[in-house]
Amino acid sequence: MNVVIIEDEARTARQLERMLKKYDPTLHIVAQLPSVNEAVAWFREQGHGQPGHHQSSPPDLVFMDIHLEDGLAFTIFEQTGLTVPVIFTTAYEEYMIKAFKVNSIDYLLKPVDYDELVAALEKFKAIRTQPGLPDLNTLLALIQKPRDPAYKERFMVSLGTKIRSVEVTDVAYFFSEEKATFLITREGLSLPVEYSLDQVSGMLDPVRFFRVNRQFLVARPAIHAIHAYSAGKLKLDLLPASRHEVFVSLSRITEFKDWLGR
Repeated sequence: MNVVIIEDEARTARQLERMLKKYDPTLHIVAQLPSVNEAVAWFREQGHGQPGHHQSSPPDLVFMDIHLEDGLAFTIFEQTGLTVPVIFTTAYEEYMIKAFKVNSIDYLLKPVDYDELVAALEKFKAIRTQPGLPDLNTLLALIQKPRDPAYKERFMVSLGTKIRSVEVTDVAYFFSEEKATFLITREGLSLPVEYSLDQVSGMLDPVRFFRVNRQFLVARPAIHAIHAYSAGKLKLDLLPASRHEVFVSLSRITEFKDWLGR
């Protein structure tokens, strides 16, 4: 199987390649491309999606990060007419992520879990044996179609026999622990919520909240200080203070910095 990886984090691309080789040692990485422009240039050079060009054998599958260093990956489809099946990867879930499941092979939340990768590849193999690959142009139209964000504005939480409404604007951050999810208010109150952290991520405005790692989802005003460590690691001081140390996942640092700068 021939695979193209479109990913702007070299470390993440290498990790993905290692996992793919673990799954199938005969798998061949045709190209690793870090940006929209380089991906467009590569596919055009190969002749894929360009009528009248002599086409080389297209890759069987593309792994594509959604947020690249020079824009959203969906631009690649606009400029090349690419029809190769794609497994999307993303550093955090957004509200529109459900649309990806309609026409793409699958999506993987970074950092990519090996078991989830295997499940996506098995799904690809099953689809590949059936007539008709997913219509990626339809996926592009779905993603770009204006839609009501409908972000959650409040959470209903239980306090003993009482039920309390907590406005999202009063939440400093969410964290998960032992399969339970909690919200921390700006006043430091810890309250359980009935959703997983993945579900909460999809309910909130990504302009205000960022999933810094698998355990923490933080609001911008809750970040009191950022400490740089060796090897590019970032540690956050939150307000109210967390009893856990909070680090930004290495695979999410670039997007985290971009988010802070918006």
